[in-house]
Formats: sequence, C-alpha cells, structure tokens
Amino acid sequence: MDNKKSLLILFGGASSEHEVSCASAASVLRHINDEKYDINTIGITKEGNWLLTDSPAESIDNGSWEKNPANRPAFLAPGCGPDSLMVELEDGRLEKRKVDVVFPILHGKNGEDGTMQGLLQITGIPYVGSGATASAASMDKAITKAILEQSNVVNQAKCIVIHKKTYEKDPKNEVIAMFDYFGCKLPLFVKPANAGSSVGISKVKTAEELPAAIEKALKEDDKVLIEEAIVGREIEVAVIGNDKPEASCIGEIFAANEFYDYEAKYQNAQSKTGIVFDLDEAKENEIRNVAVKIYEAMGCKGLARVDFFLKSSGKVIFNEINTLPGFTNISMYPKLWESSGLPYDKLIDRLIELALEG
Repeated sequence: MDNKKSLLILFGGASSEHEVSCASAASVLRHINDEKYDINTIGITKEGNWLLTDSPAESIDNGSWEKNPANRPAFLAPGCGPDSLMVELEDGRLEKRKVDVVFPILHGKNGEDGTMQGLLQITGIPYVGSGATASAASMDKAITKAILEQSNVVNQAKCIVIHKKTYEKDPKNEVIAMFDYFGCKLPLFVKPANAGSSVGISKVKTAEELPAAIEKALKEDDKVLIEEAIVGREIEVAVIGNDKPEASCIGEIFAANEFYDYEAKYQNAQSKTGIVFDLDEAKENEIRNVAVKIYEAMGCKGLARVDFFLKSSGKVIFNEINTLPGFTNISMYPKLWESSGLPYDKLIDRLIELALEG
C-alpha cells in the first residue's frame, strides 16, 4: 500500500514495569494490521539503551529480543519531525528513518509519567496518548487526587501524603500522626505516588506493619500516599478520544490475592476479569459518565483506563487513572473495547488516528 503510515513502536524501558511493557508490545504486534503500517520497533533496555530491533513478538514477550545480533542503537533527534529516528549502522554512520506516528507502549516511570511524552513533543512527531502535563499529573496519585478534589466530579478515599525527607527525619512521630489522621482505623493502603501496576503497594492491617510498608513504597518514589481501605467491587472503564471522549462498557476485577497487586495482575492465574452485567442502566451510565469527566478533568487525550470501587450502597469511589494501560493478552483496556464492539486491531487503528488528529 502506497499510503502506509510509518509507525514507531517503543517498548521496554528503565522501569519496574519493563516486562509488562514487553508483553503489551508483543500483543500489539500480534494484533496490528501490518498491511496498513511500515513498522519500526525500538526496545529500551532496563539500563536505558535504545535498540532498533526486528525481533518477532515471541522474542519481545520472553525478553530474548535483547540478544538479537541484528539490533542497532537508535535514538530520536529533537526538532526533526518525521526525520527524527536515527539508526546507527555497522560502519558508524547514522541513517534517518521516517516516522509519521509513535506508539509508546511504555508503562511506569520514564514511560507514562510525562518524560517520554515531553521528548516526543520536542521531536515534533505525533504520538498515541496524553501529553506531557496530563501524563505526569495522572501518573502522580497525589496530584490526581488534588485535581479531582478541585473539580468535584467524583468521591475519593480519604488519604494523606508523606514525603521521604520529612518521614526520615522523624519516622516514629510521622507514623503516630498518620494514625491520628485516620482515627486509628485500619486497614490502610500504602502506595508510592508514582508507580503503576500496583508496584510497591501494601495493605496494612496492624500498626506494626506500617513502617515496613512505607519503606517499601519509598523504594519506588519519594512521595507516598496513605489511604483508607475501601470495601467494594473493583471496576474499570476504558476511555478513548480527544475532544469527544467515549467510555466503554464496565469491567470488574476478581483478584486472587487480597488486593490486585502486581503478582495478582500478571503472575497469579487465579485472578479473573469480567464484564459487568448486573448493574441497572442508570448506574452504568453514572459510572461511564464519571469516567469521562475524570478523563477530561485530567486533560487526557487518546486513551486511559479509569478504576473505581463500587460500594454495596451504590456509592462510586475513584481509585486511579492510567494513561497508558496494559495491552497484554489479559489486559482490561482492549478487552473492554472488544466487548464494546471495537476489536483489538481496530482499537489500534483508532488510537493511531487520534494521535494523528492531534
């Protein structure tokens, strides 16, 4: 096809979610209509090295792509627009390759936190997903909560934010102050402000567990949220669009572990997901409309997944928003759109179209 778009897929990354990103990219490559796109694929190692690779989806999925002898160092040059992709040849010369649009299939730090989005904006190449500001704000759970509190569009769990420098000066009194804030009620959730896939999250049932949970979260970020535990169904909504975003049907998480942590999401086959059918139309519309309002309040574009708790009373509590949700074979974002009438390959096409719309 003469009108093929040149698509650059980025995956991997120097992130605790490196393996999830590889699995997502492999899944996209298995589903994408390669008759529509000239595809270049760059894997970013855990050390931060960029390698142009022609490795198949299976090798990307299992991590063996890094050993491909045909891999070449590559980078994006700022301000060069479609000619931004530079590939180092065997003789050391640089070869320019055209890129019409980038799909950054990256999760976690340096992927969905605004850093990669800032680089892509500087290059001038359209890319899938939200801009640098919306990505950074949505990645930071504390900032997200502050924005949504001001917008007054959804109920949120009670929480407090602590900073590493303050905590390390007087950890004992910081813990006491936290318990006072929550009226000594347990359990509590301890979360890094900037981490995805539930990395670094702990459910604290006793006072003695709190210091270790805080230390675990501080390994992922210098800012930590302490949040009341909400009892309710874990539900998710996929949102797509730029100026006129739309919400998918509603999905539900059935975690094998006590909560939906990294192990429950990606390693425990007992965890299940499903489409929600037992809510009345009014409640479904309420949840879907709130998801869109949150998406708009955060300034998102392209795509996001919005997660909630649904209490037995019918009250909807916001959990978090993810601007580059997983695209693995078990990920909810593509599953929700599939169930809403937009199959995986068409979903990829739509996301690329939205990126090119700007």
